[in-house]
Amino acid sequence: METNNNVAYGQGILPNAIRSRLVDTHNACTLHILEAGFERPGRPCVVLLHGFPELAFSWRKQMLPLAQAGFHVVAPDLRGYGRSSGSGVAFDDDLAPFTLLNRINDMLGLVHALGYRQVALAGHDYGAPVAAWCALARPDVFCKLVLMSAPFGGPPPLPFGTALAHTAIAAASNLTAAPPQTTVFEDLAALSPPRKHYQKYYALREANYDLQHAPQGVHQMLRAYYHMKSADWPQNAPFALGALTASQWAKMPRYYVMDLGQDMAQTVAPHMPSVVDIAACQWLTDAELAVYSQEYQRNGFQGGLQGYRVRWHVQTTPEQKLLAGRKLEVPCLYVAGSSDWGTYQDPGALEKMQSSACAQLRGVHLLPGAGHWVQQEQPQQVNDLLLAFLSW
Repeated sequence: METNNNVAYGQGILPNAIRSRLVDTHNACTLHILEAGFERPGRPCVVLLHGFPELAFSWRKQMLPLAQAGFHVVAPDLRGYGRSSGSGVAFDDDLAPFTLLNRINDMLGLVHALGYRQVALAGHDYGAPVAAWCALARPDVFCKLVLMSAPFGGPPPLPFGTALAHTAIAAASNLTAAPPQTTVFEDLAALSPPRKHYQKYYALREANYDLQHAPQGVHQMLRAYYHMKSADWPQNAPFALGALTASQWAKMPRYYVMDLGQDMAQTVAPHMPSVVDIAACQWLTDAELAVYSQEYQRNGFQGGLQGYRVRWHVQTTPEQKLLAGRKLEVPCLYVAGSSDWGTYQDPGALEKMQSSACAQLRGVHLLPGAGHWVQQEQPQQVNDLLLAFLSW
């Protein structure tokens, strides 16, 4: 594997046909990419976006099959991850580089730097909304879209027709004000036992320290985390939730809706797989897991956690209104594991994706034998779906 300024990881695990290099996106960001099929210029390009806590390495089982089918395959470490810019970010640093709109600029800069006007785009976990927003904003560039493990229900709506209601508001001004409504997060904390949503936890200052300094070590913590969200964990039997309420959310496993007093390392520790189970785990060998753990031990997790923080930050959330009312016009595909709660954690999102958010949804596939890490757990099924979709 080609190395450039010591940027390569996964040496001895990734085949020689996958190379590693740095690419300047001209957006104050240099992205580390893995790529395959680069030897022959002019091939159509597929860009693969990873989730949290992952890396470009999570696409290792897709890259060569796609390249062998005639594609130039590019998997970047997203900004803040792995060997890309922003991996050394601190909690108090500027959040602006990590907004969804700036991530679109990162991807647009990467595609242009590689010499492409159009690419197909796939995103898993956190990479799925990044990919969706790229295609929503620039369908002329991101012309096909595959979303994995996180359905896209569309951009948040803008209030509509409110100016027409001024007389009704005035007439109601003499009425007794309704009591303030609690949020779903406050309702979670009021349950017995009290709970909290993992995305809110990941936005806290202590989250990076908790993960990087897990008592069991980063490697063992990640092993338990990946195991607990996979089809190997027998308690993963997801179903559609009725509504976005605390009582419904509390039906999900603790890795999504945690006990209020516990951090993530404590949450997954009791579910550490046995030595026998680890040895039998072919979708994530210990050597493969070490690629992740070594990068996160080196960098910490804050670069990835920034993506959760911007979701709740008052200065960054208004940017999403820019694309209110738009739907995905490009051909789309949704793929997830049948044992993945990620499909259902946002109640109604999958249904919105099917009914209104996507103009050309070509299929929804929930693959047996896979949990949240679908492209790693069931690579052959995922590769077959990708190749069939990209050939249209």
